[in-house]
Amino acid sequence: MTLAHPLVVDPDGWLRRDEAHRQPCALGRAGVVPAAVKREGDGGTPAGVWPLRRLFYRADRLIAAPSVGVSGLSVTPLTPALGWCDDPTHHDYNHLVTLPHPAGYERLWRDDGLYDVIVVLGHNDDPPDPGRGSAIFLHAALPDPGARHGLRPTAGCVAVPLADLLEVLAALPANPVLDIRTPG
Repeated sequence: MTLAHPLVVDPDGWLRRDEAHRQPCALGRAGVVPAAVKREGDGGTPAGVWPLRRLFYRADRLIAAPSVGVSGLSVTPLTPALGWCDDPTHHDYNHLVTLPHPAGYERLWRDDGLYDVIVVLGHNDDPPDPGRGSAIFLHAALPDPGARHGLRPTAGCVAVPLADLLEVLAALPANPVLDIRTPG
């Protein structure tokens, strides 16, 4: 089945593919925030309709590359040398970088499974506005028994249990977007 409409993220932590399919998701520790007030390091998940840009995955942890439906998303295996620049003072801000890198960055190769699958969202990237948020991804969720839906809050991303994420990705339409909604 291919989706005919956007993926929707509700502020109460549900990712909806359609009326019949929804998965629990983790949001930023500060909840959903308006994109206009999103700031680097604030822990907010930016509200808005964001295109899905590309996908990275850990080939050493998945049996095969994730299916991306008819989306046409670029699918790239991660390597330990990949990172994402989160330094607002650097010209590579909110871009993929090769490590080591002279500016601040987030390492994409992680031991905890959080980034076994990463979908880059088109938030603050065309062009990046320094300090308005970087590395906003749709990625695998980590468990946290004390948190909403049993999923650990993120630093601003949307995180879904890996099996659910792979199912969602396999049903992506052409030109997929993620509609992150605000409360109310």
